[in-house]
Amino acid sequence: MSFHRRHVPALGREVFRLGLACNYGIDARGFDEALERGIDYVFWTSMRTGHLKEPLRDALRRDRQKLVVAAGPTIAWFAGNVRRGCEKLLRELGTDYIDVLHLFWLGKTSALTEGTVDALRALKEEGKIRAIGTSIHDRVRAGKLVADSPIDLFMIRYNAAHPGAERDVFPHLARRKPAIVAYTATSWRKLLKAPRGWTGPVMTAGDCYRFDLSNPHVDLTLTGPANAEQLRETLAALEKGPLTPDEEAWMRAFGQRVHGGRASPAAA
Repeated sequence: MSFHRRHVPALGREVFRLGLACNYGIDARGFDEALERGIDYVFWTSMRTGHLKEPLRDALRRDRQKLVVAAGPTIAWFAGNVRRGCEKLLRELGTDYIDVLHLFWLGKTSALTEGTVDALRALKEEGKIRAIGTSIHDRVRAGKLVADSPIDLFMIRYNAAHPGAERDVFPHLARRKPAIVAYTATSWRKLLKAPRGWTGPVMTAGDCYRFDLSNPHVDLTLTGPANAEQLRETLAALEKGPLTPDEEAWMRAFGQRVHGGRASPAAA
């Protein structure tokens, strides 16, 4: 199994294991460079991404089959929200289908109901979406949905400070094969600075992504670079490959201290 690329059954294809979140500042040239460097999973929201709409449309026109686009309606409480949101995205991005249509922040800004599921299945049958995705903070619920639901892809918080998915989510993956996309790899940059009293080395952003990708249950992790330089640094760090046992032990100890110091590593 390659550290950098993986075949993801839920997506029906191989992808580069670092996905690009477009809403953290990277400009059009940086976006194009990311695609040129092999990134082919694009996480798209309507927030702070207006400057990248045309570059993404251009990329989709050039070679639609090359990219996986994950997106979703801002609000999806009802079937109508799901369909209207999907069709709006299709128009805005100039594409015939969305690879992964998300129910964002399930339980907060979207709902998994008979109505929303029927709408998602209908869109799938019509060829307007390829897979059903969700992002969810409730890990216990996520574990149940991983084991039994129509959801094809789960976007889950997972990092050295918050490894609780190892207990609540990943064990349920044996039941079926939904994709797992990790996000907040740097714990909103908290993992990039030493907690009080810590005298050892501090994790870099590249370390954070390697931590996520070294877990065999994680298909890919999202990065949100502010600029092309940050993107290059992360891609260079991935060349180190999976964590060594010593690196993993250090990062887990560091993440535990960042989280609060005394909790079990699986408790966060």
